Amino acid sequence: MSLVIPMVIFMQQRMAEAGNADTAKAMQAYMKTDQPFYGVKMPERKAIFRQARAHTKITRFVEYQRLVLWLWSGENREEQYLAMDVAEYYKAFRTREAFEIYAEMLSTATHWDTVDKIASNLVGPLVLAYPELEAELVAWREDDNMWLRRASLLAHLKHKSQTNVALLTETILLLAHESEFFIQKAIGWVLREYAKTDPDYVRAFVATHEKALSALSKREAMKHLG
Repeated sequence: MSLVIPMVIFMQQRMAEAGNADTAKAMQAYMKTDQPFYGVKMPERKAIFRQARAHTKITRFVEYQRLVLWLWSGENREEQYLAMDVAEYYKAFRTREAFEIYAEMLSTATHWDTVDKIASNLVGPLVLAYPELEAELVAWREDDNMWLRRASLLAHLKHKSQTNVALLTETILLLAHESEFFIQKAIGWVLREYAKTDPDYVRAFVATHEKALSALSKREAMKHLG
């Protein structure tokens, strides 16, 4: 039997033992979701993952893939958080091949707490390493799934001086008409982050496209530019 299955079970059992019903209800209410929570906060979750790593070694890509996706398919929200913890931790397996794992996670994600981390921390670095993956972002920005459209923006979030400005600009202008809060917020956020690298560009962009951008997007973009 694969060692990955006992590792998943170990973490699930420890999460159940560490869980708190009141905390779970509060977390569920904060995320406005019907998905159940164990009621385990991040420090405890990280500790459980450390315990699991102490006796189970992930040495092959297929083990990484199974571990991430089995956790991701768990019933409780913290299992999805663990899936992202796992995906980030094993850096050797964050290869071109792993993009399909992250894309599968994004396609079934249901809120910003998972979408944003997957897009910026997992997909973003792969897009920089493998520019041909920009074609996936182009496809996502026209997808019916609003979270994939948000991901097409936030994949650029941490690119700094390596940002493909032409692609980001095109994506923002394509999505700027949307009334969806999470799209407007993402536009403002990615511009605000890029302003740390090129504030003049962001000022000029907002001025040029003032009518196309929502008030929320402009406010977020200019938050630290005065």
